[in-house]
Amino acid sequence: MIRQICRLLPADLHASVLIAVHVGAGNQNLLAGILDNGGPLPASTAVDGEPLREAAVYVAPADHYLVIDGRHIRLGRGPRENMARPAIDPLFRSAGISAGPGAIGVLLSGMLNDGASGLADLKRCGGVTVVQSPLDAIESEMPRTALLASDIDYRAPARDLATLLTRLVQEKPDPALTPPASIALEVAIAMGRPSNTPTVAQIADPVPLKCPGCGGTLSQIRRSPLRFRCQVGHGYTAEALAHEQEGSVDEAVRIAVRVIGERVVLMEKLALDALQTGRNATAATLRNALRNIGARRQC
Repeated sequence: MIRQICRLLPADLHASVLIAVHVGAGNQNLLAGILDNGGPLPASTAVDGEPLREAAVYVAPADHYLVIDGRHIRLGRGPRENMARPAIDPLFRSAGISAGPGAIGVLLSGMLNDGASGLADLKRCGGVTVVQSPLDAIESEMPRTALLASDIDYRAPARDLATLLTRLVQEKPDPALTPPASIALEVAIAMGRPSNTPTVAQIADPVPLKCPGCGGTLSQIRRSPLRFRCQVGHGYTAEALAHEQEGSVDEAVRIAVRVIGERVVLMEKLALDALQTGRNATAATLRNALRNIGARRQC
């Protein structure tokens, strides 16, 4: 889909194109080469500190956030957002801060709701927001939740996005806005700014929830949509947090079942030993306990 869009963009596009796709630390940076060979715009894996050029595509490298700092690229390895790095949200936020109304954020197909909060923040900075039509997406969750999270400016099927972007780039941007300081702070956290309780307290309030990544206390971000950060800086949407908690619950149930099974085996051996050594009362007590365990396991 990304290749299709980049292939249809004009060679003289008066804008830089930055792309963030979830790529883990152990993966190779192959996407830039694929895009470079498949369209009119030169594509490369982003390098920290390089200046942005028009009519060029930059792809976030594995295990690094890609953000914009003025007219330069910056790469960061701050705490993960929704268990991922790179992630699209820091890129959207930094584009809104650096380019304001000249920023255009595009969210494509994907699971859960990554990108919804970053797109909403780009909108708060005056930028233009675009999502792929959910009915056109292979995975509709990301564009659908983005539409619910903020007032999205445009939606279109993937085949029409290149034409739409080309037109938007040519339009005169609206007057500049002052970006909220809370958005800039989250970009700084993605870039690796040390995060602690006083830092997070500037943008969020503590809640009785635990961070799946480090076990620390989570705080609820004061901006919508519903999100959380821990003192270390790990970030989660409510949906991503629920997804991680579901895995923890499943693991806890499996451990509990294993422990109960081991306890049954141990009590059976204790009961047999009691019988063999003439401790009939003890054996009867253990057998009664085994029957109670069996009854609870059937409930």
